[in-house]
Amino acid sequence: MAFPYDETSSSRAKYEFGESLPPAETKSHPTGRGEKVFGISMPQYHEQRRAAASFVKFPMILLLSIAVLALYSYRSLTMAEQKVPSTAVVDNRVGRLPFMGYNTWNAYHCDIDEDIILQTAHYMKEYGLADIGYTYVNIDDCYSERNRSAEGDIVAHRDRFPSGMKNLTDQIHAMGLKAGIYGDSGWFTCELFPGSFQNEERDAKLFQEDWGFDLLKYDNCAVPFDTVLKQGIIGKFERMSTAITKLAESTGKPPLIFSLCEWGNVQPWLWAKKYGQSWRTTGDINPSWGSITDLLNQNSFITFASDFYGHNDLDILEVGNGEITYDEGKSHFTAWALMKSPLLIGTDLSRATPETLEILKNEEIIAINQDPVVGTSISPFRWGINPDWTSNWTHPAQYWSGESQNGTVIMLLNTLSEPADMSFDLVESPWIRAGRQYSVRDLWTHTDNGTVARTFTAHAVPPHGVVALLLKDAGDEPEGIFPPCARLLWCMSENGTRYD
Repeated sequence: MAFPYDETSSSRAKYEFGESLPPAETKSHPTGRGEKVFGISMPQYHEQRRAAASFVKFPMILLLSIAVLALYSYRSLTMAEQKVPSTAVVDNRVGRLPFMGYNTWNAYHCDIDEDIILQTAHYMKEYGLADIGYTYVNIDDCYSERNRSAEGDIVAHRDRFPSGMKNLTDQIHAMGLKAGIYGDSGWFTCELFPGSFQNEERDAKLFQEDWGFDLLKYDNCAVPFDTVLKQGIIGKFERMSTAITKLAESTGKPPLIFSLCEWGNVQPWLWAKKYGQSWRTTGDINPSWGSITDLLNQNSFITFASDFYGHNDLDILEVGNGEITYDEGKSHFTAWALMKSPLLIGTDLSRATPETLEILKNEEIIAINQDPVVGTSISPFRWGINPDWTSNWTHPAQYWSGESQNGTVIMLLNTLSEPADMSFDLVESPWIRAGRQYSVRDLWTHTDNGTVARTFTAHAVPPHGVVALLLKDAGDEPEGIFPPCARLLWCMSENGTRYD
């Protein structure tokens, strides 16, 4: 703020870089050269005033010079630091996108050996699955001996993996693929093979450094007594997470991808991202439509948790297994992919049908799962059969939408056992703009289906079937559409006329 200058209160005689000197205490202003001030002659008086001014000026000039030099040096140093990139901090994070690949459990359970693993890897290459992102070959439970070695290490089963795990992972890596292994946070695995409790650092080193694996699925069985564990569920999984981090720091290599399998008992979607890259949200899946809708229903309420570097894991895919129909398989795969779950094939690839491979190889659906720009899941905007926010394991939410780098993603799920027409107003999705029309891309028929404004209807969606769409803004909606608002609540003209 500027203040008006007041001659009566301001000193006019100020010295540069110094304070104002008080006026001489004289009753009459000395005008002659022979006059005295403070008992000294006028020439001496003026000489002393000049000396005093010089005395005040010199230190201030010196201080200013030092300050200017310091500022110049700091600026030069800062500019130099900007020109030379720092290598002190390296982003070693893994698992930015949901991992894709294969897991042995759904197809083989404990009936695994090194030949099955390598055969599966070859099929992933032969069928072109590896080329579109399925790069992990993950071994589940039952690969080891029942007891640790005398030195304390887990030992690969001598009959089923006679060549050793390092030889196996070397062959997998030679195909351009990655390898995953299984462990447990308790005394034993779920099939009572050695778990990793109190051996976390030893086992992390074994899995990554000695055996060459890239991913660890970590289960939740054989929990130690409370008096032994003395931790909650978070601390139980934190032990291995810490071991993985310490190993990465000591080797300088990227850490193992850590896939927590806590079954959703203690809300891992709230805390597991701090420790790993994915977390199971429910109990195990099975090859039935009821299991698919049950898991989908449970996950419909926690879609907010998935984003880059951390994903709700809806469990291994059952596409191609049991009595799951073609349309049910499409719905299953679409929901898992668009909700940004890891995508792990769980069927015997040596028996995979063309329909199974068609579902697993839908690259337009996979592109949403692997979107490098938008990491979030689709979410329900209307439940459909049930009131919104109703939990119903047989009839989960039917109308879903989400963002992608190329437009708005829509999933319509027919949970009925008969064909159904499914309609929605575009602006029910929060990602759609009012007053606009949208081009429509069908992600299963792989066709462009014109443009739509206001309302979309999918006719005769098959029983347990799905419609997956990509909507792109195509400009203003056509003129003359009535009513003037797609959502009528408090729709009003400038003159105050309401249309609701």
